Parts: sequence; structure tokens; C-alpha cells
Amino acid sequence: MLPLGDLETTDGRVVEILDPGLLNRNSGPDFFNAKVKISGTLWVGNIEIHLSSSDWYRHGHDRDVRYNNVILHVVANADMDVKTQDGNYLPQMVLQIPDTLKENYDELLHNDQYPPCYKVIPDLTRLQVHSWLAALQTERLEQKTEAIFKRVEQCNGSWEDGYFVTLARNYGFGINGDAFEMWAKNVPLHAVDKHRDDLFQIEAIFMGQAGLLQLESIPERYQIAALNEGYFTKLRNEYLYLAHKFSLTPMDFAPWHFLRLRPQNFPYIRIAQLANLYYERKAGLSALLECETIEQLRQLLQTHVTPYWETHYMFGAEGPRSTKKTSIMSSNLMIINTAIPMLFAVGRHRQREDLCDRAFDLLEQLKAEENHIIRMWKECGLEVQTAGDSQALIQLKKEYCDRRDCLRCRIGYEYLIRK
Repeated sequence: MLPLGDLETTDGRVVEILDPGLLNRNSGPDFFNAKVKISGTLWVGNIEIHLSSSDWYRHGHDRDVRYNNVILHVVANADMDVKTQDGNYLPQMVLQIPDTLKENYDELLHNDQYPPCYKVIPDLTRLQVHSWLAALQTERLEQKTEAIFKRVEQCNGSWEDGYFVTLARNYGFGINGDAFEMWAKNVPLHAVDKHRDDLFQIEAIFMGQAGLLQLESIPERYQIAALNEGYFTKLRNEYLYLAHKFSLTPMDFAPWHFLRLRPQNFPYIRIAQLANLYYERKAGLSALLECETIEQLRQLLQTHVTPYWETHYMFGAEGPRSTKKTSIMSSNLMIINTAIPMLFAVGRHRQREDLCDRAFDLLEQLKAEENHIIRMWKECGLEVQTAGDSQALIQLKKEYCDRRDCLRCRIGYEYLIRK
């Protein structure tokens, strides 16, 4: 893609790149821990890349101590010498960019159609597509694993609690994900366990800790009906007793979203389902690790609601009777976003390759998700058959296309080198 030839600094010293280092997507130098030989001397440090040398000053790197360990400044146009914050002159290397590469990259950045690389997708070989999707699938699982590790750390190293928080977060199905995670961290499972044989008490703690047993959390038009029905009052009184017993403090109900949600996705319904799941001892990590097939996972994650919620979608608001069992679509999403990442994370933590392999196998057994992202890729000519494919393509859009990070994308690479 780039012209072949010897690499050298602007003052004629030979440059040999032994290791470009790790790409940094946050603030600081562009590449960390690179290894470079300059005139035979080995340097280990960071690399910064700009179009022009003067960008070093324009971006304020000369005043930033984080750039003191930059060992090489790579530019297309060396228009001036540059110094670090501690006063050292930096070696600079000019890397010329071919005109066709510039033109193709400019097209990618300014193309109004989405994704901008759509022209080359039909010409990709099966091997190119498969290898890139496999890498993206692993990248997505690794990303979810990091999130799980952080939750476990926040739960004082408890993998059981970390699993419950992960499970709860995904019961928010996107819009209420943050609220469910906040709620799950506010549920003292050690206290709930003392009343695990009483579903009513579990639901009281779950609803109470969510802040949903405060009368003002109910829309005003339903408050009188909620009080007259009695179930709200019974739950609230039970929660007040348990809150006093265990020194519980409810979260603010403000983070819960209801707008543009289908009634079956309201927090009340999802929390009632989680209460049942917990009561039936189906929300534990050991039970998850025993599952080896998709059907076993579906059975484990299958739940319903208590009788009151069969005819209500919030306190005081009646609706048609329904057991509100977990649908196949919801079950698949829970398997993809909770069960499989948890298997992979535990496999990484315990160094058990069998659990990691099982996670990948389960993704290949599930059908691809159906959403606007997957439809977009299908329209571009990509085959999307399994959940592994759809997870990879969601990762591609969110981490590459949306960020216009075409230079790290293998499809973007094919677009850049086309004639």
C-alpha cells in the first residue's frame, strides 16, 4: 500500500521498525511501547503520527509530559523541527502517501452513503470476510469480558454478584440497561438469600430497592387505583419491614425509562421476572456453567411473573392477562449478551479453554439477530447466518464505522488499495 524503500529520519539516519507498538485510541501518543532502531540503536517508547510536523505544536504536545517518551515522530510533511516538553529534539521520519491512497481515504471519510465502503463488499472473497468476522467476534467477546471483570471487581471480587449485575443489566434491553445495573448493585443478595423461599418477599426487596414502591414513582392517574387494589400497599409494607431489618436504602426511581417502551418491557415486569428467576434458583452462576446447549440455556433463563403482573404492566394499570413468559427473541438476546459472554469471561478468568470454546460454539448455533444494523450489512451484500456473524457486524459498525476508523478495518484496507 505504501511505496517500498529504505526508511530514514529527516537528518539521514536509517530507521528500522521492529514493533509498531499498540494503537492508542484514547488521549496520549498514537502508539504505545514501540521498538525502533535508529542508526543501529534500539529505542523503546511511543510513536506519534501527524500530517505535518507543525501539528505537534498546534496540538500542544510540546507542553504535555505524556509525550516526553515519544521516540519517533512520523509525518507526511516535515515543515519544522519539534521538541518535547522536557526540551529534547525528536527524530522525525517522512512517510509519503500515494495519491490514490489519499483519494480513496478521502472518499471513505466524506461518502454520504453508509457504510462508505459498500462498493468493495461484493468483491470480497469468502476467506476475507470470514477471517475478519472471526476476529471481530473475538474482539466483541473480549470487550464484554472486560466489562464483566469490572463488575466483578466492583462487587468485591464476587463472581456470583457480578453475574447477577450482568444479567440484570441485559434485562434492561438497552434503554434501561444503566438503570438495571445501578439497581442490581443496590440489591443486597446476602439479605435476599435469607428470604429465598418466599417469592413475595423477594419481589418486595427487588421492587423496593428499585425505588418503585414509592407512591410518587407511579403516574398520578394510576395512584388511586394502585392504593385501592392493595397489592402495592402490601409490597410496600413488606419492604419497609425488610428495609428496617437489613438497613436498606432504595435507589432514586428517576433513572427508569418508560417512554416508547412496550408494556412488557416496563421495569415492573422485568423486575418481577427477575424475582421469579431468583426464587427458582435459576439466576446463579453455577447453574449457568452447567449448561452446554442452547436449549439448556433457554430453559435456565425462561421465567414468568407473579399473578398480579399477569394483568398489570404497572401498579394500578390493568392490561390483558398474560403470563409474560420470556419470548424466544428475548431469550436469544439474553443468551447472546449475558450467558455466552459470562461463559467466556469465566473461561478467561479460570484459564478454562473448554468454556471459551463453548461460548464460540453456542454463538454459531444461534441464528443471527434481526435489527437495523444487520439489515444494513445484508443490503451491502454480506451473508449473515449465525449470531456469531451478527455480533461481529455489530462490533464492526460500532467500533469502526461509527468512528470512521477505516484504517484499522480490513474492509477499509481493501477500499484504500483499490485502483
